Amino acid sequence: MGIFDPLKGFGVTFGMMFKKVATEEYPEIGAPAAPRYHGRHQLNRHPDGLEKCVGCELCAWACPADAIFVEGGDNTEEARYSPGERYGADYQINYLRCIGCGLCVEACPTRSLTMINFYELADDNRQDLIWTKEDLLAPLLPGMEQPPHPMRLGDDEQDYYVGGPELARGRGVPEQSTVETDTEEAVR
Repeated sequence: MGIFDPLKGFGVTFGMMFKKVATEEYPEIGAPAAPRYHGRHQLNRHPDGLEKCVGCELCAWACPADAIFVEGGDNTEEARYSPGERYGADYQINYLRCIGCGLCVEACPTRSLTMINFYELADDNRQDLIWTKEDLLAPLLPGMEQPPHPMRLGDDEQDYYVGGPELARGRGVPEQSTVETDTEEAVR
């Protein structure tokens, strides 16, 4: 051990005192996520505000962590929540169990369930990490109406699921975006 070793150590400390601090001011200033990052789930809507979820429970069956619970309900002409015969009456995702694999998104036949790039999912209360349908539904954009209401974009569900992109363009959604990406922008 040399006599100048302590002075070398103090030299490193003294040299770092004048460098710019590289501290991120999180959570006051949030760090942006990558555009294709898969974070929290979102239940999407049709351009008139009806829910895309038909309560098929395929997302719950595909989930390897058993983090999703779906209970379907039947639509009536007085109370219509989705264009089909059924809708997701009760929908829950338990983020204590979710591993973020995205298999639920791949299993969804109506593209109702997507993952947006919101990443702040930690909480100190376990009950707050069980997200319900009201927490997961996409916000209503201008021109949308809160369900239940009659179908506004066509007479049957085929008008929604087969001609959906053309209907969305007719409602003012730009060509390069989808209803899902516009709701992601509304969340930010």
